[in-house]
Amino acid sequence: MTIIISLLLLASLLPHLTFTAHVNVGIVNGTKAKRHSRPYMVSLQAYGHHICGGFLISDQFVLTAAHCWDGYNILMVVVGAHDLKDSKSSDHIRVKSYIPHPKYNSNPNRNDADIMLLKLEKKVNLNKKVGVIPLPKKGEVTPDTACSVAGWGMLTDGSASNLLMEAKVFVMNNTECRNRWGALYSVSQMICVYGRGGTCFGDSGGPLVCGNTAVGITSFGAQHCNSSDLPNVYAKISAYIQWIRTVIGNV
Repeated sequence: MTIIISLLLLASLLPHLTFTAHVNVGIVNGTKAKRHSRPYMVSLQAYGHHICGGFLISDQFVLTAAHCWDGYNILMVVVGAHDLKDSKSSDHIRVKSYIPHPKYNSNPNRNDADIMLLKLEKKVNLNKKVGVIPLPKKGEVTPDTACSVAGWGMLTDGSASNLLMEAKVFVMNNTECRNRWGALYSVSQMICVYGRGGTCFGDSGGPLVCGNTAVGITSFGAQHCNSSDLPNVYAKISAYIQWIRTVIGNV
């Protein structure tokens, strides 16, 4: 039986988690991102360690994966970072409100609604190093569309990356995704991709970017990062647009 992993790096920080659908998968076979070329990227940290990615969708809200928060840890959001070893100059902002989707299911055999909004304690200063990324206005992304992923997760050699890495990927046909993953894959709620590079441990919560738009959230994949048999899967943001708008407008 293939072990499924939700794309968190330092599982040792979350001892109650095991290698199931909600233990996380960094960028493998990727390249270093140009410094501050992705100003929307944030590092979610617990006890001073990177555990997940996320991205700014406004000056006070971060979008990430619901499985990145265990319900107890206090997360710190680092904005404007490129090299996590040199992030003292970056803003470290506490989370005021954790808002996982109400239909999120933390059952290790399910990955439904793996999406969460974080409201920050204060608004960030938007500038060349810190910015927001647009969300999709329509539902489907055409198969074979060229997209990209980024994060501070595990590299090909198994080490963690302090530098933001990125990789080019391509959207896979929904029927093929369903054939590969079976009942774990929801055509209406998920997107999967293929490519030489991809996400791995520590990249959960980061965006799948097509054009200049965030269309997905890194959610889960196979134990062997960037498996050719089981493609990495992303929560489909368009399926949750109304919920996102409602939360941002009411919180």
